[in-house]
Amino acid sequence: MSKTRRAFVSTIGGVAAFMTHPTPLRANPLNKPIGLQLYTVGDQLGKDFKGTLKQIAAIGYAEVELAQTFNKSAGELRASFSNAGLTCRSAHMFDFQRTPAQFMDFAKELGARYVVTSFNPPPSAFAALSGKPDVNAFMKVLERMTLDDYKRSAETSNELGRQAHERGLQYAYHNHNLEFKKFGDVTAYDTLLRSTDPELVKMEMDCGWVSAAGYDPVEYLKKYPDRIRLLHIKAFKSGPPSLNLSGPEAPKPTELGRGGIDYKRVFEAAKSGHVEQYYVEQEPPFTEMSAMEAIKLDYEFLHHL
Repeated sequence: MSKTRRAFVSTIGGVAAFMTHPTPLRANPLNKPIGLQLYTVGDQLGKDFKGTLKQIAAIGYAEVELAQTFNKSAGELRASFSNAGLTCRSAHMFDFQRTPAQFMDFAKELGARYVVTSFNPPPSAFAALSGKPDVNAFMKVLERMTLDDYKRSAETSNELGRQAHERGLQYAYHNHNLEFKKFGDVTAYDTLLRSTDPELVKMEMDCGWVSAAGYDPVEYLKKYPDRIRLLHIKAFKSGPPSLNLSGPEAPKPTELGRGGIDYKRVFEAAKSGHVEQYYVEQEPPFTEMSAMEAIKLDYEFLHHL
C-alpha cells in the first residue's frame, strides 16, 4: 500500500470525503508492491547509484530486482536499498567474476530469495565474451541453440536449483523470445519446463518476450500455476511475431500501455497461481523519453490498472 493510501485511510476527514464523493481507489496488481528490474535504469545507476535508487522509490516502486552488482559488496547494496526504502528479493546471476555458488552466497547475504539465470548457454557463447567481448557473436550463439542445447540448459537449471536449495534460496529461469522456437511440435520453453524438477526450478516468465514470440502469457499462467513464481512486465510495439533477439527484425521496446499485451488478463490469470513478485522491465534503447520518465509511466500504468 502506498504512503498516499495509508494516509487516506487513516484520516477520518478523508474517509468522510470519500463517502460523500466516491471515486475509484487505485491498488497495485495482485495487492503486491510494484517492482523494477534495475537493468532498465542501468546507465543511470552507473552514474549516480544512490540518487537513482531514491528517484525509483520516489516514483512509488518498493521492490527491485538486481541485474548487476556495480562492483559493490552485498552489504553495500543491501544498505543502499534499505536507505532508499527498497527491498531486493531477486537477483540475476549475470556476474562473470563469481561462480554460481559464489553468487548465491552473495545473493543470500544481500537478502534475496530468488536467483535467476537465462538460457544457460553452451560454452561457445561464453567464448565470445572472453578477451574482447563480442556481444553480436554471443547473440548469434544464443539464436543458434539446438534442442540438445536446451536439454543441457535444463540439466544446468536442475543443478543450479540444487545449489540454491542448499543455501535456502530458490532458483528461477528467465525466458526471452528465443525459447519459443519450435523443434518438431514442441517449443524449447516447454522442453525446459518438462525437463526440470518442479521444486528446484521455478520460472520467471517475461510476459513481453512471450507475447513478442507470438504466444499468450495467460495460457502459460493457467497451464503452470505453480511453476511461474515471478513475472517480468514488459511491452513491445505491436508487430508480427519475432524470434529475433537483436537486429532490425527484433521486437521494438516501448512503455507499458503502448504495446499489444492486455495486462488485466495477465494479472487476472496470475491470481489463480503462485506469483510472488512482478517487475517492470523495459528494454533499451529509450527513443521517445528518458529511462526515468519511462519507468514513471510504467509505474502509473500498473498503479491505475
